[in-house]
Amino acid sequence: MSFDGATAPPIPVDPCWPAGVEEGLAALPPERAAVLRRRLQAHLPRLQDRLQRLYGRQPGFEAFLDRVLRQTLACAADREDALWQLDLAREQRPDWLHAGLLGYCSYVDKFAGTLAGVAQRVPYLQELGIRYLHLLPFLKAGTPPNDGGFAVASFDTVEPALGTMADLRALCRTLRGAGISLCSDFVLNHVSREHPWAQAALAGDPAYLDYFHWRPSAEAVAAQERHLGQVFPGTAPGNFTWVEARQAWVWTTFYPYQWDLNYANPAVFADIAEALLKLANQGVEAFRLDSTGYLWKREGSNCLNQPEIHLILQALRALCELAAPGVVLKAEAIMPTGELPPYFGLGPQPGPECQLAYHASLMAASWLALAEGDAGAVREVLRHTPDLPEGCLWLSYVRCHDDIGWNVLRPELSALGSEPVARLARASRHYAGRGTDPRPRGRAFQAADEHAVHGTNGMTLALAGLPQDGSDPGPALARMALLHALSFFVGGLPLIYMGEELGQDNVGEAELLARQGPDGRELHRPAFDEAAAAQRHDPDHLAGRCFAMLRRLQRERLAMLPQGSPVRLRLLPSEAPGLLALERDGVIGLFNFGATACAADLRTLAAGPLHTPGADGRMLAVDTRQPLTLPGHAALWLQPAA
Repeated sequence: MSFDGATAPPIPVDPCWPAGVEEGLAALPPERAAVLRRRLQAHLPRLQDRLQRLYGRQPGFEAFLDRVLRQTLACAADREDALWQLDLAREQRPDWLHAGLLGYCSYVDKFAGTLAGVAQRVPYLQELGIRYLHLLPFLKAGTPPNDGGFAVASFDTVEPALGTMADLRALCRTLRGAGISLCSDFVLNHVSREHPWAQAALAGDPAYLDYFHWRPSAEAVAAQERHLGQVFPGTAPGNFTWVEARQAWVWTTFYPYQWDLNYANPAVFADIAEALLKLANQGVEAFRLDSTGYLWKREGSNCLNQPEIHLILQALRALCELAAPGVVLKAEAIMPTGELPPYFGLGPQPGPECQLAYHASLMAASWLALAEGDAGAVREVLRHTPDLPEGCLWLSYVRCHDDIGWNVLRPELSALGSEPVARLARASRHYAGRGTDPRPRGRAFQAADEHAVHGTNGMTLALAGLPQDGSDPGPALARMALLHALSFFVGGLPLIYMGEELGQDNVGEAELLARQGPDGRELHRPAFDEAAAAQRHDPDHLAGRCFAMLRRLQRERLAMLPQGSPVRLRLLPSEAPGLLALERDGVIGLFNFGATACAADLRTLAAGPLHTPGADGRMLAVDTRQPLTLPGHAALWLQPAA
């Protein structure tokens, strides 16, 4: 199909339900049919509208819509009773995500070897206070290299080395029984060239050729490349790959073995939607929708954040509301803060969309503030962070499996009147140990264009300057605690990246050499340190200090900060450049990104007496009549005294 990205205008929605709806409802037990009728009345008009805007002018639209609804009702019918009851409970409590959840992110193999191994680690997760577990890709992937599993070869099969679908169902039941929701990656933008759809296209099947984007010549490729950035210019330059068997170029935004899907083809949407709902029926409660910003291609554009993306995501959300309303959608849209509101349904086409999105700008700004000793960038990011719809949250974090992408901060730094490229380049050099401070031990990652700066790889403590010679880790631990204290305070769902709770360091050189592929992000993808985990209760061991710090932050978060309602942050004045002062529901958070102590005038920050948790957990009174001195790289939460 030749597609120029044009979208049909809205078409009036037929108030009559498609034939497949009544047939599907008739096959269900009366109790479920009654619930689904209610859901259809609430969500079907929006679903029809979004799909008609995308595909309504194409031949066979009615048959396509009928197919989508039939498969959705079939998934609802197949939903096991425990999941059905979970859906009903969450429909009654749309604010359930605001219940103080704490997240944990890991690769299956590096955390526990297999899905069954993850189930055995549930008590460990409970001890840490985890209520949301994000397992990075565990579906069957293409032959390595496969982008860490993000080149999916089957949506219906678990990677054999990690287990089976039966293991996945068992893990989900174990987690659910422990009050932990499982989040799975779901790659929307592309599939592996080994996926059956790509293999059928290679064989010349016309139906599956249209699942992908093709260009007939190098000239056609060059015409489009003029408008596109590059995700991996060092290891996978360009956005197209020559396919000898088809004598054509296929669109590959990421790596040559990852073929971008053509969402202008309604069959792609139908297949992807069915795959997602089937995984939800295994017990997956949340989906990290990978690479959402790239889904729609428009000739002559940079093919980022196109408006049709939000029609696709809102249609997926509507299907979840019909078949699995207990499921959460999380947008992996690593964009500047100002470009993120549409992923929550706050764009030109409003409506329920994703409930979660990464606050990448806040994460990057925190690291920038630590490097500069100045909290200005964090203030600017928070100043431009919008309030979210009911039931929606930011996901806050310090590190993840990806690099720190500095370029998301360009708008905020430009607004501050500084030259963003120079500042971000200095931060990149700083964390690679090439600045004035040699302690950080990260490494630079790839830049997207000649005007961009390199991202940064590395584990949290390595970036924070953890000494390798056995000397005092205290200063590095303080910097790590500061970053996590902010992540826990700002609201939303804070996420711990596997290994942070044990103070794990970068992957060693010998292991990096043994790992396949040139991806520099392997530096911060260590295996779970069993020996360190055994020391997690030892207050004199690095692992014990890190584990205790994160447990303390979660206890104080639940005790001091109101849960169950939308978060509203307020920036407070502070004279010291490195001091960030915030207020949340009467609780004051002070975060000193400077290396030296600074003073905070509590008389200007609070209206009455304050107290703060002591080392033993008891609340201590704070004298608000005189300035409070906050040490360098320290954080303090202050609660109004009863």
